[in-house]
Formats: sequence, C-alpha cells, structure tokens
Amino acid sequence: MSLLRHLARRLAWSVFVVFVVTTATFALNRALPSDPARMVSGPQARPADVAKIRVQLGLDRPLAVQYAIFLQRIVRFVPRGVDPKKDPEFSSCWVKGRVCVDLGKSYQLRRPVAAVIADHLPHTVVLALAATTLSVILGVGAGVVAALRRNTWLDATAVGLALLGISAPTFLLGVLLQYVLAYKLDLLPLSGGGDGTLRDGALHLALPALTLGIFGAAYYTRLARDEILGLLRLDHVRTARAKGLSRARVVVVHVLRNALVPIVTVIGLDLGALLGGAVITEQIFSWPGIGTLTVRAMHDRDGPVIVGTVLVAATSVVLASLVVDVLYAFLDPRTRSR
Repeated sequence: MSLLRHLARRLAWSVFVVFVVTTATFALNRALPSDPARMVSGPQARPADVAKIRVQLGLDRPLAVQYAIFLQRIVRFVPRGVDPKKDPEFSSCWVKGRVCVDLGKSYQLRRPVAAVIADHLPHTVVLALAATTLSVILGVGAGVVAALRRNTWLDATAVGLALLGISAPTFLLGVLLQYVLAYKLDLLPLSGGGDGTLRDGALHLALPALTLGIFGAAYYTRLARDEILGLLRLDHVRTARAKGLSRARVVVVHVLRNALVPIVTVIGLDLGALLGGAVITEQIFSWPGIGTLTVRAMHDRDGPVIVGTVLVAATSVVLASLVVDVLYAFLDPRTRSR
C-alpha cells in the first residue's frame, strides 16, 4: 500500500472519529435536564419570553435538525462586502480574514464559543509543549543512563523514581510542588496565568509544566530503559561493538535511533492528549487553558462551550494520532499495510 493511500485511509478514519465524538457530545448535552433558554433569559423571565428565546436558539426543532445546522455552520466563508461585525448572521462567529468559525454562543459569557476557545487555547498549547519537552528530556535521559548503567545504583534510583512518579497522581504532585516551591520557598507563583508579560507568564507556567513533566517523565524513563536494553542485545549492535566502534557511537547511531520509534509514538499521543486540556493540573494551578474552560462550562451547564471544547480535544488527539501514523510509516514502512 502506498504512503498516499495509507495517509488517505488514516485521514478518513480520523474525520469519522471526530464526527462520532462530536455527535455523542451534542446528543448528551441536549439530553441534560437543564433548559438553555431559561439559562439565557434568566430565572425571573416570563414563560413567553423563555419560549421566544427557545425559538431564537432553534431549540424547538428536532435534535437531528439542530445537529445538521450545527455541522453546516461550523466553518463558513464571509461574502465579500459583508461586515461580519454588523451582520447578525455572523454574530456567533470567530472571524479570521474571510473564514468564520461558528460553534454557537456561550450561554453564560454571551460570546462566540470559538472566540472563547481561541482565548484559552494558546495557554494550553504552551503548557502542553513545555510539559512534553520536560518529560522527554528528563525521562529519556534517565532511561538512557539507567540502561547503560544496568544493575547499578543509578539504575535502581531511576527505576525507583519512575515507579514513584507513575504511582503518584498529578493532583498530589501538583499540591506538593505548590507547597514546597511556592509556599515554603516562595520561588514561583502559586497559581494563575500571569499578567501577560513573557517573564511573568514563564514563572506562572513553571509549576504546572513541571507537574505534568515529572509525571510524564516517569513513563518515558521506563519506556526508554526497556527499549534500549532490548536493542543492546541485538546481533547488529554486538557486531558494531566487535568492529571497534566506540560505545557512544553505537548507542547514538544503532540504539537510540531505533529506540526513537516507540518513543515518538508516545510523544505524539501524549501531546495530543495535553492539547485537549490537562483538566486536573489546570484546575490546581488556575491555569487559563482548555481544561479550566471545560470544567467551568460543565459547572455552568454551558452546552455550546462543552461541545466546542470536546471538539477541540477530540481533534487534537486524532490529529496527533494521524501525525504519529505518518511518522511511523516513514520510520517503519512495514506499518503502511496494517
């Protein structure tokens, strides 16, 4: 099977997965006992006003019709000569150029959902990239050292810390870091997203990124150690050592290069999951990302925001999986026929 056909098949499957997740979320949101029209109009509104708002929101139509309208309006193009800021047709849009992303309006914030998500998504992206980078550097580095110093105190320490990191939940690790680094030592801010400056933002990013980075590093340590130990036993590695190649060259060229295949897979999936929002960590540190927005929307029963954040999370995971599949196909052509 050619790489192009492999990519097309994976892309079609990815679109289907996002569609299924979005459909299920939309249906479950509509099945909740809360009344969106009542939430918009307020608790003191008259029944006639609530009924009028229900018609304006399209909630009086069958569920299938509501969902079809939602899908039809997700991405549209603004016609030339039309000002989207003045045209009521685009009042729920987040507009970039001539492209309109319409996920509806938030019941609580009274703003386009896509605009609300666009405000929070950069914080989640920065956190996900920082946490993944820390995880890979700490975890792979510790795994390499543990494998090359097998059955020594370095190996035992790395494996023990990795086991401890895997066993400790993120909320416990986050609270401990807050207590030690923020409260006791006063080295870093306790919570929040900063005042908008680069330095303050980096300081506020440190604790949540470190929490997720340590938690992820535990998995990478075990993965890298096991992969490297397995590769060191292979015949071609022994042959390279027998030919007189230095140990460093053997490890870098013949071992680490092959060990990167499963590691890249895990990196892609972890990054995709984090881009969907690290809910617990963002809540602990009041980090203004997608995870915090999702929890707030669920608490407020803000249906359009719930659907929008789930759509972003599902798309992030699926796109990360798609990228991993493509990379895997380049790294190991045998996977293209699977």
